[in-house]
Amino acid sequence: MTLRIIPLAPDCRDELIGFFQSAFSDKPEWAGCFCMFPYIHHGTQDWEARPAEQNKADASERIRQGRMKGHVAFEDGRLVGWVNAGPKGMYRSLLEEPDPHGDHDLTGRIYCFLVDPEERGQGIARALLEAACEGLKEQGMAVAEANPRPGTDDPGANHRGPLSLYLAAGFTIDREDESDGTVFVRKSLVSL
Repeated sequence: MTLRIIPLAPDCRDELIGFFQSAFSDKPEWAGCFCMFPYIHHGTQDWEARPAEQNKADASERIRQGRMKGHVAFEDGRLVGWVNAGPKGMYRSLLEEPDPHGDHDLTGRIYCFLVDPEERGQGIARALLEAACEGLKEQGMAVAEANPRPGTDDPGANHRGPLSLYLAAGFTIDREDESDGTVFVRKSLVSL
């Protein structure tokens, strides 16, 4: 197995769009997301009313314009994984999220992962997380943050990455979100 991870670029667009369509074999109800959920302001738009074709077109355009951030994983030339990770301010769904540390502009968010169901458990998400943290640091972010759901082994519920993945990578639990049972984890990207 030769795993290669690169930042998302416009020349990966067609492969990633195709991957979004095929990688949800175990969660077909999510196949229409095309990773657009974080880019929508849910206070002004009804996510459930957005058709899959609109999400597909919007995702394709975001990738073309370089406005969707993250990394893609290729195994022997085949796309097998994706992590959506970028500056927190680019995610419209987070605009109203509390900023208890006052560092919103310096915080990168690791939003979600998608790994080919047949390739899970082989370290792809771990490698994507490492690349995402490095990419956030290169974009000037001082902190990486994520919002996983602890206590579940369901891959669908772990689309934000399992808590154990983050803890093993040096993240610490920052706070709990009692409204939905998730936790916020953070990791400094600044060398001391």
